[in-house]
Amino acid sequence: MAKADFQVPELQPYAEIPPLQPGTMSHSKPFVAKQEFQAPLGYPGELVDGWERKAIDKMGELLGKYRSLRVYLDSCVKCGSCTDKCHYYLGTKDPNNMPVGRQDLMRKVYRRHFTLAGRLFPKLVGASDFTREVLDEWYSYFHQCSQCRRCSVFCPYGIDTAEISMAAREIMDSIGVGQKYCNEIIGKVYKIGNNLGLPGPALKDTLEGLEEDVFDDTGVSVRYPIDEEGAEILLVTPSADFFAEPHVDGLIGYGKVFHEAGVSWTLSSHASEAANFGLFIGSYDNMRRIAQRIREAAIQLKVKRIVFGECGHAWRVAYSFLNTLAGPWDFLDPRYPVPQHICEFTHDLIRQGRLRFDKSRNDDMVLTFHDSCNVARASRMGERAGGQFEIPRAIIRATCNHFFDMEEETIRDRTFCCGGGGGLLTDDLMELRVKGAMPRIQALNNVIKEKGVTHMAAICAICKSQFTKVLPYYGMEMDQIVSLHQLVSNAIILTGQETGDEEDDEEAEGVSTEAA
Repeated sequence: MAKADFQVPELQPYAEIPPLQPGTMSHSKPFVAKQEFQAPLGYPGELVDGWERKAIDKMGELLGKYRSLRVYLDSCVKCGSCTDKCHYYLGTKDPNNMPVGRQDLMRKVYRRHFTLAGRLFPKLVGASDFTREVLDEWYSYFHQCSQCRRCSVFCPYGIDTAEISMAAREIMDSIGVGQKYCNEIIGKVYKIGNNLGLPGPALKDTLEGLEEDVFDDTGVSVRYPIDEEGAEILLVTPSADFFAEPHVDGLIGYGKVFHEAGVSWTLSSHASEAANFGLFIGSYDNMRRIAQRIREAAIQLKVKRIVFGECGHAWRVAYSFLNTLAGPWDFLDPRYPVPQHICEFTHDLIRQGRLRFDKSRNDDMVLTFHDSCNVARASRMGERAGGQFEIPRAIIRATCNHFFDMEEETIRDRTFCCGGGGGLLTDDLMELRVKGAMPRIQALNNVIKEKGVTHMAAICAICKSQFTKVLPYYGMEMDQIVSLHQLVSNAIILTGQETGDEEDDEEAEGVSTEAA
């Protein structure tokens, strides 16, 4: 078990509503961004003079641009439906991590400056001026929201705390109080093309190494190309896929699927990042700038299709915003959706019987599946509603013999967040990440005990990174989290592949082509 200088929550068989412990997480704050990280995004580098008035003006601007924000701030009746729905409240017991508590941090300022009752009778309606103390509360608790939107599933009025958190972060950025982690990452995308700051030559070397590894393992030459003009498909994937386990194992799987499909594809050094942290800071201007890089790469490389790799919020931005942020995409092949998820691509091939699998190659694992928040509650896959739930599970069943879901109340659109999303995947916030992961790990622990599950698959880079870091705090192993296409990579039988066993090679002719 990993050592912690804070108390790690104990796992219980069932979720319980914890007793309130006000202020337990008031100390939790990420590092503040300096000028070098703020400037590339168009923000001041430190708290500006007259920041109170400028913050209120920015709030007024957002209220005018996004009608939903005003509706959310006006419509809450404190019914309590969201009380125990936030993983951070369940893990920390801090009432400001109840969705309604976090919303009220903005609501009290909104009422003071944008409602008649708040101007005339502030104490009566819980209104407050935007003081430095309030700003500090904002910075702490609006960075204790992963924007997972689980609370909105249960809210009878559909209030989306994620939008409130995004607006709060944009207001703080605009007055010079930005978060270092998110803003530094966005700056790296503008400068180099990906979150990790990996230059083109490093990417090329990595991909050449993958080609060698796959050939040594299978005897088949599978290509992992970059910047190849005229390829049919542009793959846009999270930069974690280029170097870290289990992410890179998923990238290996993508390449094998494209190889078996007989399609040409390429990555782009200009747009070598699927993730879009502009979403996390609530800045549509920065979201647009990042999305435009994908458009530029698609035009430059003359591709016909765009496929996104395994990244939760990247798919949310792509599915919900790509056409409006970076469209029109009328230069692509109209026969294919814009964009398409790698799971959709693989699942289509499975349904057509074009991929062969030996499911026994994953028999060292008993799998469960983690529905990533931004896929589950902010997107779709395939032709039918709910495809974002069924398609990944169908791929697992086609490539594995042993699969069990976690409790129904913790999966699909009710899934618990990994605890590290929304721009919180930084070691500054390790205590928050560990405590926020508790509800998901509790459900995982239950299915481990009841069904003998050994591993959990995911289709989100942040989820995979988060779980590899926090699982050891709960006495589990970091390699218990795997990429979905890692399972595909393990089980797929490539054309011409030699196993080294004559019987296995003969049986390969009849291996699973199970369609979901």
